[in-house]
Amino acid sequence: MTPMATDIILVRHGETEWNHLRRIQGQLDVPLNEVGLRQAQAIGHRLALEPIAAVYTSDLLRASATAAPIAAAHGLAPQPDARLRERHYGGFQGSYYDQLQQVAPEVYRRMLSRDLDFDLEGGETIPMLHRRVTDALIDLAGRHPRSSIVVVTHGGVLDSCHRLATGMSLDAPRTFGLFNAGLNRIALDDDGFRLVSWGDVEHLAGAADEIDPRSRPAAPVGKVG
Repeated sequence: MTPMATDIILVRHGETEWNHLRRIQGQLDVPLNEVGLRQAQAIGHRLALEPIAAVYTSDLLRASATAAPIAAAHGLAPQPDARLRERHYGGFQGSYYDQLQQVAPEVYRRMLSRDLDFDLEGGETIPMLHRRVTDALIDLAGRHPRSSIVVVTHGGVLDSCHRLATGMSLDAPRTFGLFNAGLNRIALDDDGFRLVSWGDVEHLAGAADEIDPRSRPAAPVGKVG
């Protein structure tokens, strides 16, 4: 790690009932379900021995509730930051993916094709989200050089983080997972962002007797939240 490097531990929030129902959350404030609460405890245990300087979280409830056990294990207070919110899905927030595919197939196609000009009828475009996420990560990492921080956020934000760290284009099909309560690591140093590791869910598999089978990671798909 170079002298000015910051390790950024990225965590997607635990499962919500809307995740399970394949319903678009966006910036609507949906709480964790029982599975998600157990996942939050599991990731908190997993990170308990990490040398963490700060825990930042989206200010939406599903993220802040996931951040709470992580922060508590280190005697820290989670620091909410609205820049870490999910992408704003405009007029589609609250919609079901399956229904949208049936009643508005062209809209559904544009959304899954990563159309960079599509603002989801009043929401954010992908480049708008990417700029917001980039600015937030540079700011937060700059506060903690030579340290590790945790950022608890959402699937769309994590998608942007992975592309930021790997150079994958914003409109390229996703080839990586966005797992609830998964553990992902990137770093920022003088040479820019780089990917360290991605999609670690060992802590969830280790709690298989406590974690609902629905929480097990599936193949990467186009849905986030």
